[in-house]
Amino acid sequence: MTDDYANVYETLHLIYQKHRRQYLEHDDDSKQMCCMWSTNDPPDIIEGTPPFDDIEDAFGITVDDDAAMEFFDMHLDEAARKIVDMRMEQCHQ
Repeated sequence: MTDDYANVYETLHLIYQKHRRQYLEHDDDSKQMCCMWSTNDPPDIIEGTPPFDDIEDAFGITVDDDAAMEFFDMHLDEAARKIVDMRMEQCHQ
């Protein structure tokens, strides 16, 4: 699980960096998932936005509205752990 977590974290961090850099208000690397969206003009709905599209594609998971809201409030390390858990749950369904 450690290798899986490390790989997930590394991939998630690349996605985070890609989207975080689009917003000038996020010039620090706080590793908070919310930084992948504008805090000055946040979207009304975050499910189905480009950051989650990238996460779903990279990890083969489905992020519903409830999970999207949870992810939004997490740090990258928490989100990576949640993704590992979601992958395990969704592959056993």
